[in-house]
Amino acid sequence: MKNVSPSLRVNRRYLLIDGHVEDVKKAILDYIWILGWAKAAPVFLGEGKHVILSINRKEITNVRAALVISQDK
Repeated sequence: MKNVSPSLRVNRRYLLIDGHVEDVKKAILDYIWILGWAKAAPVFLGEGKHVILSINRKEITNVRAALVISQDK
């Protein structure tokens, strides 16, 4: 299998979130919808009280905004 060149790799950023996976999924889907979910391509690492969320670096502001707006409710 060939290696992917660095220019084609997806650059990801990681967020440490206090909360459950289901709450984070709901917040993202409620505020940036399905298209935003697809662009962000979230990957959840770990479960429990703390969640590490790996997302596409270009969509980090949208995901952060979705999480902030969901906290205000």
